[in-house]
Amino acid sequence: MNRSFSDRHGYGPRDAEITVREDAPEDLRFAVAQIATAAGMSPKTIRNVVCQVMLVAPDRNNWSDYPNIWEEVLGLLQGCEWFKVYDIAEALWRSLQYQDENQSVFQDELNRCFREKGIGWELKNPDGIIFRGGETFTATTGEASKVLKESGRSVAANEIHEALADISRRPFPDRTGAIQHAIAALECTARDVTGKPNATLGALLSRLDLPEPLNTAVEKLWGFASDRARHLREGQNVDDLEAELIVSVACAVSVFLVKKKEC
Repeated sequence: MNRSFSDRHGYGPRDAEITVREDAPEDLRFAVAQIATAAGMSPKTIRNVVCQVMLVAPDRNNWSDYPNIWEEVLGLLQGCEWFKVYDIAEALWRSLQYQDENQSVFQDELNRCFREKGIGWELKNPDGIIFRGGETFTATTGEASKVLKESGRSVAANEIHEALADISRRPFPDRTGAIQHAIAALECTARDVTGKPNATLGALLSRLDLPEPLNTAVEKLWGFASDRARHLREGQNVDDLEAELIVSVACAVSVFLVKKKEC
């Protein structure tokens, strides 16, 4: 695929504010089909995947790729329920699993569409389409997963993975589950760096040698997570922003502890 002017010269719009989660705007519905063609798929191949996901039969009267099958694909995408658009996008991407370059093109272009259109999802290997928070959330969780894996802390890294899976769950995100898994990742990391495999995070805080006021902030984080995610009470729900904040901070502190240990 030829690189565009903006790609070659490093220009690009800033990520739009996230305004879309449980919807599939018209632009996205068209983009899914267009991106699939950019990744080397023919309209007939795209139709096969779309029909498989939607459990509908292809129109036998449509033989030519353009305009007939192409228009059929666009019609199916425009008419389906919003979440099916994401199912179709994932299925198209997975169908390219043995074509690494084309699969990367599809992933990169779909994620660019998500960012430019303010859509709060991202396509990530190997998970598929997962929750995308703001820039800080995405950068922090991504770095934590990378640092924990590369340092051999696979259990903590898996807890981050589970946190992202919980916050991505739809139609009902498991925000408390996401917080619990993020705190578990931090606790697991704290146990490893202190050599205390059975201690709780609360008991380990004084051993982490965190600078002021970070030590107080982590203590408050632990208290909030215990109160709002572990010991639930009626009428005390956690919203998306609170869940993002807790997961982000837990990830950032986990990375800090790992890097400090390695210094």
